[in-house]
Amino acid sequence: MAEAGMARRAPRQLTEMRNVYDLLDEVRLRPGMWVRGSSLQHLDSMLFGYHVALKVHGAKEELDFRQGGPFADWLWPQLGYEYESSLGWAVEIERAAEAMDRPAIELFFELLDEFRAGHPSSMGP
Repeated sequence: MAEAGMARRAPRQLTEMRNVYDLLDEVRLRPGMWVRGSSLQHLDSMLFGYHVALKVHGAKEELDFRQGGPFADWLWPQLGYEYESSLGWAVEIERAAEAMDRPAIELFFELLDEFRAGHPSSMGP
């Protein structure tokens, strides 16, 4: 979420986005517009649709958010799991957020920032 004292930037048009991380930056800016009820399960569904569109159109972008993908593999130890959860990253982040009494979307973006800091390829061009 926006830090105190930081100016919010204007939303970008879809045509200005280069990859999934640009899309997620827009979701972070206005989660209620993009994701019903700020549900991570809805966000996961949206990212699955993004993945399908990449495959259908032969795009070269790799998606980090698929089950068994880089984000999920990185996430499990962060949440204290020894093995991958069959329920998926969205459900497990929602559970962790509920246990911490925090909004799940907020926890997701915090974890996403940590993931991206350790995976320079996710920073984009």
